[in-house]
Order: sequence, then C-alpha cells, then structure tokens
Amino acid sequence: MDLNGVFHTIGLRRDKLDMIILFFFFAHWYLSLFFQTFFLHRYTSHKMFKMTPFWEKTFFLLTFIFQGSSFLHPAAYGVMHRKHHSHADTPEDPHSPVHLTNIISFNLSTVNEYRKLVNEFMSGERKSDDVPRWYLLEKIGESVITRSGFILLYVLFYVEFATETWQYALLPFHVFMGSMHGFIVNWFGHKRGYRNFEDTKDNSKNTLPLDFLMMGELYQNNHHKRPNNMNFAVKWFELDLGYIATLILKKVKIVH
Repeated sequence: MDLNGVFHTIGLRRDKLDMIILFFFFAHWYLSLFFQTFFLHRYTSHKMFKMTPFWEKTFFLLTFIFQGSSFLHPAAYGVMHRKHHSHADTPEDPHSPVHLTNIISFNLSTVNEYRKLVNEFMSGERKSDDVPRWYLLEKIGESVITRSGFILLYVLFYVEFATETWQYALLPFHVFMGSMHGFIVNWFGHKRGYRNFEDTKDNSKNTLPLDFLMMGELYQNNHHKRPNNMNFAVKWFELDLGYIATLILKKVKIVH
C-alpha cells in the first residue's frame, strides 16, 4: 500500500508530510535518549533508585526497542561507565577527550572497551549481580540480524515518507543513535562548557546552560561532583529533564 498516496488522498499537504520525518527523528532521538539516561545511566550504572523485577524487565525491553540498531548492552554499559567515573580523564578512562584528543581514537577506545565487556558478559567470563541481566534479550539485541532488521525498518520508513533528498541524511543518526548520544556526552561534556565545581579532579564541564539536547546528561561537571545525586542540575537556570521524568515515575510508584 502506498501510504504516502493515502495521506495525499485524505488531504494532508506536502508540508505536513515533511513533518512526519521530522517527528519520527525527534521522537526516536528523545525516546532513545530517555531510556539511556534513565535505565542505562541512572539505574544500571549508579543505582540511583530501585524498581521491581517486572519494571526492570519492562525498561530493559523498551531500551532495546527504542535504541534499536544501536542497542547498548546494559551490563557492559554500566561497568564501563563506572570505570569512567573511577578513572575520569586519566589514561585508564575508556573515553577521555583529555587523553584521546583525536575523535577517531576517542571513539575507537570506547568501542574496544565496550566490545570487550560485552564479549566477557556474553561468554560468561564476567559475572555481576549488581547490573541488570536478561540473557535472551541480550543475545537478540547483539545479533547482526536484529540490528540489520532495525536498520531496514528505518530505511523503509524513509522510503515511504521522505519528501526531500536531504531527509535521508538523518538516517545515520537513527542507525547509531545510542552510541552517538554517548559520544556527545563524553566528548563535549569533558571538553566544552563551564564548571560549577572547580575542585573535581577531572575536566568535566557543563556544556549547555539549559540542556534541552541531552536531557541533563550534559551537566557533566555537576554529575562528576555528585555522581549519585539523581538531579544533575545545580544552578537555578539548569534543567535536568531526566530527573523530572524520574520524579514522575516515582510519583506513580514505578520507581522508588
């Protein structure tokens, strides 16, 4: 069925069709980002709150769905992030722009450390009781077939709804969404911005005064000063959207 033609038939103008692609892009950006900051970062890495096994599995599944082709193995993510905090901006940090000043070497170091941890968890060489595990979903998420399937879905969506050639330039963002979010935070959050706390031993910075882009993740200086504080914002003008979302989930008793 030509859905594009159907939309024209029922009266949607071309400019409205353009909005479908933009809506899909921003929806994927912020949904993927939310589950990364909420489930992978604040819950898996830092244990800032608790949830029942049912809700843990639910958010595990939703992280897999919305990260799609760029699904990040929660256990590997959690262990690598803890290593980042333990050795922030030292040679032992898996991703520090202070020591890895070239973007290519920075990303290669991150990928190598991450893949090493994934392989250790998947092979059973590394075991940990303090990070979420779901062996079947991990295996599905790590499958090349699964990742390729998500990529195919993204491409088919664009083929169906894209109205301009430039819109296809957004496709790589969908494919690498999870890892791209990690790159933005770990590169710019330790390279560009201002510091509320000068006494941290690392080079962490707050990249944006109002972090509309990464839901509070770019308040890295605040976070490194108080890594277990659920609210990454400190100044009156700073806004941690990830914290606000977590408060809502706490209000409805999904987390505690």
